[in-house]
Amino acid sequence: MYYVYMLKCKDGTLYTGITTDLTRRIAEHNSSKLGARYTSARRPVRLIFSSRFRNRANASREEYRIKQLPRTEKLKLIKK
Repeated sequence: MYYVYMLKCKDGTLYTGITTDLTRRIAEHNSSKLGARYTSARRPVRLIFSSRFRNRANASREEYRIKQLPRTEKLKLIKK
């Protein structure tokens, strides 16, 4: 199982990623060198959206699609 997730950073920016273990990945973003460079300077981060996929290909397509959206559309996606 793969997850596409969106985090809200301390500075209000949004970060989108993909993982197989959502709990571990959020912990990495908040406290480890394994988190993304982008989020390491914007801690703490908070999970605001996640969606589950059966395979990596579908999850990667959705991650790419979300990353192309303007912020207003990302916020609408979160509210659904």
